Formats: sequence, C-alpha cells, structure tokens
Amino acid sequence: MNTEVTIPVYNEENDLPKCIERLTKFLGEQKLFESSIVIADNASTDRTWEIAQELERQYPNVKALHIPKKGRGLALRTVWSQSKADIVSYMDVDLSTNLKFYPLLIHGISVYYDLAVGSRLMQASRIKRSLKREVLSRGYNAMIKGMFWNRFSDAQCGFKAVRRDIAHKLLPHIKNNNWFFDCEMMLLAENHGFKIFEVPVEWIDDLDSRARIGPSIVEHSSGLVRMRLAGFRQPL
Repeated sequence: MNTEVTIPVYNEENDLPKCIERLTKFLGEQKLFESSIVIADNASTDRTWEIAQELERQYPNVKALHIPKKGRGLALRTVWSQSKADIVSYMDVDLSTNLKFYPLLIHGISVYYDLAVGSRLMQASRIKRSLKREVLSRGYNAMIKGMFWNRFSDAQCGFKAVRRDIAHKLLPHIKNNNWFFDCEMMLLAENHGFKIFEVPVEWIDDLDSRARIGPSIVEHSSGLVRMRLAGFRQPL
C-alpha cells in the first residue's frame, strides 16, 4: 500500500522547509506503508515556489507542483486527480496535528473504510486553541449537524486521507475549490454511503494561519445552504 501526502501552501516560505524536514523524517520511519509528498503551491507571491523546487531536488520522495490560482480545494483537486497512490491525503503545512496520528488514518482505510479524518471534537482528542476558535468550530459543526444529521464530528480538521478510487468518484461532484472543499467532500461521501473513520488527534492552533475567519464563515455558510437547497443525491 502506498500513500501520497499533499501539502497545500500559499506564501509559506518560512514554514515549508521545517514542515518537509519533519514530515520526510517521520514518513521514512514508517514500515507498514510507502509514502510520497506533493507540495502544491497556490500562486504564492513570496519565495514559496522557489523553496518548493529546492525541496524537490533535496528529497527524493518530494514533488513540487505549481498551481496558478489560489484555493486549498483546488490544490487538493489538482493533485488527487493526477495521483497514482492507493491513498491520497493531506495535512496543513503548520503540522498542527501531531504526526503520530497519521498511521491511524492509513490503518482506518486499510480495514475497509473509504475516508479517514482527524477530529478535534472527539472526547479523546487533546486540543490547544483560543476560546474564539473553539466556539466557532463547535458552532459550525453543530450547524452542519442540524442541517444534515451527519455522523462525523469535525468537518474542518486539516488532516484527512481518502482511498484514491473514492476520491476520483467524489471530485467531479465537489463544487467548492477553497476552504469548504473538505466539508462538501465529507457530506457527499456520507450521503452516498461511503464509510468515514474518525481519529482523535492532538492539535495546536496555528496563530499564523492563512485562513481568515470572516470570509471563511461566509464561504462555509453559503456552501451549506447551497447543498441543503440543491440536494446532493445524484449518482456518483
């Protein structure tokens, strides 16, 4: 079984080298699966793309891909559509989620789940973040539950893995190319009977996150309303 980890980046010249150093070291110590890394640069305006190319030359299991438009969802869509790995996955460049939980994602899929996702809202999770972000996260996930009666607990944790064949079935039906991409993918997957494995995580808030709360709230809320009004039971 082989896995591919996508790291979507936009203007991350400071965090990217540290991320790839830690991630390649960690993945190199895993014996149960082979892995590779794709740095997906979303039209960065700093030295991120230059650094990504340097890292590609430095590490044999790292590939750098330049995408000329912004959007985390677009980055994942582009990389996953091209992937030949058995399992496609992604995590945020700040590595807010402790890497020791990544093998649990892969284990979940190896025991016949279709998607495996980190959840900061499970009882066993250990989270360090501001009260404001905690309230917003719980409120947003409660809103999803109220609108869709979904079983998964956390739609937003940037720590997910998907069987490649399932990802290829879902991608054409996901309309969002930015932050709502994750939530839309999971709602579609659950609605169509795909099995989602949730993993409790240790997670520390990134104070330098590129996500902006105001626009993110608008994007997620409008995405949920769109899906609720349109329905999403089309065949995959």
